Amino acid sequence: MLTPESVNKAKVICIMGPTASGKTALAIEASKALNAEVVSVDSALIYKDMDIGTAKPDAKEQDGVPHHLIDIVSPEISYSVADFIKDAQLAIDDILKRNKLPILTGGTMMYFNALIKGLNELPPSAPEVRAQIQSDIEEFGLPAMHERLAQVDPQSAARIHANDLQRTTRALEVYRASGKTLTQWQQAEKSQLPYDFVQCTIMPKERADLHTNIALRFDQMLENGLVEEVRYLCEKYNLHPDMPSLRSVGYRQVWQYLQGELDYNNMRERGIIATRQLAKRQLTWLRGWPDVLALESGDNSNINKLVQKLGAT
Repeated sequence: MLTPESVNKAKVICIMGPTASGKTALAIEASKALNAEVVSVDSALIYKDMDIGTAKPDAKEQDGVPHHLIDIVSPEISYSVADFIKDAQLAIDDILKRNKLPILTGGTMMYFNALIKGLNELPPSAPEVRAQIQSDIEEFGLPAMHERLAQVDPQSAARIHANDLQRTTRALEVYRASGKTLTQWQQAEKSQLPYDFVQCTIMPKERADLHTNIALRFDQMLENGLVEEVRYLCEKYNLHPDMPSLRSVGYRQVWQYLQGELDYNNMRERGIIATRQLAKRQLTWLRGWPDVLALESGDNSNINKLVQKLGAT
């Protein structure tokens, strides 16, 4: 629906959906029809050398359509939502300057949420403060530091798991560096990006079809060498489970297999279950998403519906 706020704003298409729903294929097809380029909205595709387990589209699958925000950081690097917003805005503006249409696609709903609804301004990282917190964690343990967070910022502590090293450290860093809690920063007014987001979702009509697709795709990843890929990553980057890249579904389970914690069949089963759980979380995000065009996986009329939606905004 055309609103006063969207007038004169550049249009940006968003194709959202659960894993294994056909987002990438639709985005590439739409790009060809609309003179567009793809911006990946995926917290795993950003990592170099993580190809098989992320279902990263190779050059053949990209089919000549330029893709942005793929292979931009090493797997041992932490990459925040704020980092993504900054990089996404640069990519979108670059595409628009060349008179092309940006199509954002992926399954990281936290990224989409921040893009569309705005992101709270947070203080930059403070290396000295972070180093002291890391030292305190080594001395007192993560549970004790999470308890310290609960004393100063109970809301953040309730949202952050007691074993989440990265987010506990960041929340404490924000408080110590700025004197304001992470909750206080997040309650401040959000900064909005200057685009008119045309939003659509794609998913199978039946949940059982999605589960079947997930199992088939995970088995295909294993056949394509996922175990060898994780072994290579661990050797090249010295990965460990606290790194965000290794939290990606499939990678954690294969790492456990390589460590001897799981046998092959349990690894496969847990990898499929973890992927289904990811899809469930993605669907939960999308159920309440406003002003969205719902598309069905495999529907040949999806492009026509998307073009109509684009013209109506």
